[in-house]
Amino acid sequence: MDLPQAYKERMEKQLGNTYEAFLAEYQKERVYGLRYNPLKIEKEALVSCLLEHQVTLEEVPWAKEGFYYPPGAQPGKLPLHEAGAYYIQEPSAMVAAELLQPEPGEKILDLCASPGGKSTQIAGRMQGKGLLVANEIIPLRAKILSRNIERMGIANAVVLNETPKRLAERFPQFFDRIVVDAPCSGEGMFRKDLEARGEWSEQQVEACAVRQRDILSLAAAMLKPGGRLVYSTCTFAPQENEQNAAWFVKEYPQFTLEASEQILPHEKRGEGHYAARFYKKEAPDPGKAENKKKASDVKKGGAGKKELAVCSGLIQKFLSEYLSADMQKQLFNGIQEGRLAVFGERLYLMPPQIGSLDGLKTERAGLELGCCKKNRFEPSHALAMALHPGDVRQCLELKEPERFLRGETLSCGGQAGWTLVTVRGCSLGWGKASQGVLKNHYPKGLRRNCGRQS
Repeated sequence: MDLPQAYKERMEKQLGNTYEAFLAEYQKERVYGLRYNPLKIEKEALVSCLLEHQVTLEEVPWAKEGFYYPPGAQPGKLPLHEAGAYYIQEPSAMVAAELLQPEPGEKILDLCASPGGKSTQIAGRMQGKGLLVANEIIPLRAKILSRNIERMGIANAVVLNETPKRLAERFPQFFDRIVVDAPCSGEGMFRKDLEARGEWSEQQVEACAVRQRDILSLAAAMLKPGGRLVYSTCTFAPQENEQNAAWFVKEYPQFTLEASEQILPHEKRGEGHYAARFYKKEAPDPGKAENKKKASDVKKGGAGKKELAVCSGLIQKFLSEYLSADMQKQLFNGIQEGRLAVFGERLYLMPPQIGSLDGLKTERAGLELGCCKKNRFEPSHALAMALHPGDVRQCLELKEPERFLRGETLSCGGQAGWTLVTVRGCSLGWGKASQGVLKNHYPKGLRRNCGRQS
């Protein structure tokens, strides 16, 4: 493999007598990994299902949801992937969310979140309780992030397309935990990404280190006293890793370094990652109030109270007809708490802890419920993906899920109306049944005959 000469010289100095072993790794096949999604499927069930497709899994030692899978396997093309049962992710990248130790009920920020690997891993640990804010500054990447949040059935996440500076102004001392997977020189991606090798330079390393410090400073302002912040990169450069960690605790003495992890490919089975966890110990600053604006104060995308009341009534009619009593109660309570919001034509149930989104570039405002059309409510794909078979009055388990993913009309029994379509108990989307035929409501942009890559 053709590596930058300056990079090799630095790594030789950095690693000493282990350099040759490190360099030899570039002649080997890279490692591949995935994480099972505890919001959708049990660990043992996924192992069994993938084995039926000749995909053998081996546990990643530093991430309890993580697995290696063999080169040549293509789990991203299986229906269970589209159902959000797992997320394809390089194994060493799983260490940051593991180090964060997220808990249900907390308010957590993933500041540089696209494409969603760390956000979806965090969401699995949160078990649908609390608030996850996943932010991405680049608009196109924010849309990719939003799609992955949807596919994984995450109901308590808000996806924003904002600068860290804007967020720091809006959310001072607000979050219990923050992960900063900072843009970096990408040295841990050299074995799989030719572009990363071509863009690398010593000047780029230094520029990245400066930008990372700026982002860390803004993240520090958003963390509550007593909170924890994880900083991570996929590079080996000390300027971007250990030196930035040392700079951070020196510049912000209210933070202490609790733990750090460096994954090198010749020492552990991963492409490479660095992560450090900091604890914020200072007393609260009375001059910095949290964002306490109630969800009921959210600007509803131009919708008036009358329009919102009509939509609320149509939603509740749908819930009564098609969802289980427990799920009805859960969503009813959210609506009654004033967390129903309209963005354009789309209706969202916002997480209870977010407060106002007014003025923020919002890609996803929580769980998208659907939209009101001609005095009827049409449920969203996101709602389907967040539901389980026990949450609905009727569902259809598919033996040939590929047909559904292609958008084909299917046969069904005596069902009528909205039906949750599943594979191995994991939701794939909606169908609408009538006279033995299930009309396919899988989104056209996701259908496999549209040329979409898994």
